[in-house]
Order: sequence, then structure tokens, then C-alpha cells
Amino acid sequence: MSDSIPSRPAPPPKRRGLVRFIHAMRYSLEGLRLAWGEAAFRQEAVVAVIAIPVACWLGRTWVEVALLLGSLVLLLVVELLNTGIESCIDRIGPEQHPLSKRAKDLGSAAVLLTLLLAASIWLAALISHFFTS
Repeated sequence: MSDSIPSRPAPPPKRRGLVRFIHAMRYSLEGLRLAWGEAAFRQEAVVAVIAIPVACWLGRTWVEVALLLGSLVLLLVVELLNTGIESCIDRIGPEQHPLSKRAKDLGSAAVLLTLLLAASIWLAALISHFFTS
């Protein structure tokens, strides 16, 4: 009987510069492709794409346009993080557990708060555009 430590797989090679960037870009694009399979992300992404020209028309300065578009990008980012949390929890197993529910509920709450933030920014911009001179 051997007391040796089981061998571990070799770590991935250290990538630097352009090669590292290309690999990171591939992983990011794969993440976006996977996110597109989620109905909530797809709906929010479609709204964001439609809202781009509306934000350019609605915003009076580049700061307003950036705030309008930034709120939508933030919503997409939080949705991606929530999906990642849900995927990690689902990997653990299908059984119900209070901590799993807590993690999923907190992720969902983060999406809700970001959605309310984006909606309030857009509502304020609409009111400012149409009801002030």
C-alpha cells in the first residue's frame, strides 16, 4: 500500500499579454452565449438594445445618456451574477435547503433593486424631457 499523495492535474499554463486576453475574451463570450439561454437576461438585453437610440434621443448631455445606458448595463451585469449564483446552487443538488433559498432570494433581490434603480432613472429622464423646459 502506497502512502503517496494522489497526483493532481497540471495547472494551466500561465498566459500573458494578447494570448491571455484572447482566452479571457472567449470565456466572456461563452458566458454571454450561456446567458442568452436565460429568459430574463434575453428580455433585459432586448430592452437594452431597443433603449440605446431612445437614450441618445432622451438624454440632453452625454452624462444623461451615459446614466441611462449605464443603468441598463448594470441591470444586465447583476442579472449575470444572479444567474451565476443560481447555477452554483443548482450544482450542489436539487434538494431544498434554507441557505440555497437564501442565496437565490438575495440574488433575486439584487436584480429587483437594480431594476427599480434603472426604472427610476428612466422615469426621471422622461419627466425631465417632457415636463420641464
